[in-house]
Amino acid sequence: MLQAVILMFVAMSMIPAGDLCGKLLTGSGIATPGFIASSRFVVGSALLIPFVPPRAYSLLKDKRMWLRALLLVGGIFSVQTALRTEPMADVFAAFFVGPIVSYVLSAVFLREPTTWLRSLLMAIGFAGVILVVRPGFGGSINLLWAVLAGGFYGAFLTTGRWLAHLGTPLELSLIQLLIAALFMLPLGLTNLPEFTLSTSALTVGSAAFSMLGNLILLFAYNKVAATKLAPMVYFQLIAAVTLGWAAFGQLPDMLTWLGLAVVISAGLGSAMLRR
Repeated sequence: MLQAVILMFVAMSMIPAGDLCGKLLTGSGIATPGFIASSRFVVGSALLIPFVPPRAYSLLKDKRMWLRALLLVGGIFSVQTALRTEPMADVFAAFFVGPIVSYVLSAVFLREPTTWLRSLLMAIGFAGVILVVRPGFGGSINLLWAVLAGGFYGAFLTTGRWLAHLGTPLELSLIQLLIAALFMLPLGLTNLPEFTLSTSALTVGSAAFSMLGNLILLFAYNKVAATKLAPMVYFQLIAAVTLGWAAFGQLPDMLTWLGLAVVISAGLGSAMLRR
């Protein structure tokens, strides 16, 4: 269990690190969110190809995989757009509307069981997201991009359970990345930045940290039941706050701290109920 916890901590730290690399590029005007998303899909595909058997490419014929890839495109593009102007902690807190969206969609379309208590905790978590975003009450309108990204991600999670029988996690990951790269490549090529050593390093880092974080996550879930590891997903929020402070000196305001606490508490409570 200790090894799985360490893997989760590393994975949940690497994913925000990838977004930090993207934010350093978009926030300084060096690159666009479209380029960051495109490069992440291309580099991620290149990293996975050696580890996936040829039979996986038959999944390209399944239209459902194209739908899932489009959800991934929407999520990555939206979160990179939000990160261009907003603090990392705020973006990640708003992004955590994703599990709530997934809960609702899974109940409606996959007929997964629900309880009143879990539904209440999900509603409390959504209230925490609202505290962070505060639409029309002093919050930034650009944080709505993070909420949109969370919506895409929630639908992406639901399709993951819907299509899990089609192949292994590595096979599904590669195919969705290849399709996403195909969709985003024209936008990426038309928004190429001027490549310097730092720009190239940040571009590769954005993709590599994200991909490695998700791969380590798969290894952790192979060692320990998902219900035991689910609460540790909130390491992402801690990592986002720490990285945002270290790189930009940004710390959340009081209402955002309160929203973060509500989101984490509701999420942990829901995870404990699953156990």
